[in-house]
Amino acid sequence: MIFSTLAYIVSNVLAYSPPGLILSFLSAFVVDGRYFKAYKQEFVGTFLMIAFTFSAGKWVGVDTWQVAWLAHAVGVIAADRIGGGPHVNPAVSVSMWCLGKIDGYTEMYVRIAGQMGGGLLAFPLYRFFSNTLGWNSLGGPEFSIENVNEAFLSEFFATILLCFTIYALNWQMNFGKYHYWVKQALTAFAIRFLIEVFPTAGPAMNPMLGTTWAVFNSAFDSGADLDSEIWENMGTFPQDAEHYFVYWISPICGALTASFLYAIYSGDAFFGHKLPMGPLVTPIGGVATPSAPSK
Repeated sequence: MIFSTLAYIVSNVLAYSPPGLILSFLSAFVVDGRYFKAYKQEFVGTFLMIAFTFSAGKWVGVDTWQVAWLAHAVGVIAADRIGGGPHVNPAVSVSMWCLGKIDGYTEMYVRIAGQMGGGLLAFPLYRFFSNTLGWNSLGGPEFSIENVNEAFLSEFFATILLCFTIYALNWQMNFGKYHYWVKQALTAFAIRFLIEVFPTAGPAMNPMLGTTWAVFNSAFDSGADLDSEIWENMGTFPQDAEHYFVYWISPICGALTASFLYAIYSGDAFFGHKLPMGPLVTPIGGVATPSAPSK
């Protein structure tokens, strides 16, 4: 009786959980919970980022792009501040790993698991809230299968420019007393600009967003309707290789390319090794100095 009850509870938890969410939670405790703080930052930051930035133009600034841009900027700053400085982007986490800005592969994995968990939970919950309150439903990145090559290139170059923005604002510029607020605002406006310039695949510029939105959206493609049925069909991970080609391989290749070019520019190590070329900039006194932390 006890085992049948437990089996019933577990089966219902799994049925009403987005696919992969439980695996994400379990990843928070690898290496005896050493990276639990990083997981929490990514999970909370991603959950808030989707609400604060995807609502721009949907819940806030519906009629005026200026208000939508401002709302997006405020959302980027708020999610980062409340979340404790997360990456909220697997491609960025890969870049931080290969540039030696985080504590190795395991921390990168835990951060990506937190990002995926936050995204998997955010989209169905926000759909429920928007339907309950009568607000516009949030959208997500998508691309046409006929334009897969263009979508790949769009995500690739958009991610490179996103990474360059992060490097420049976090490690190369100093805005004095208000550095955090200025660099976060500029980051937000840069992201919004890239969204407008690279629309072919959304853009996502973020593997987590591309996939968690696809998981959520697949529930409706299979027949779920509005808030009541979304909990009965939590969707599935995409089955087509093109999705991963565009939303994972492309931005990660973009992040690696940007990281490699930055390592040449700054003289930083790339996957723990100094490159034979660079740096292109000479620090004061002619001595290489370590870059500032990512956050």
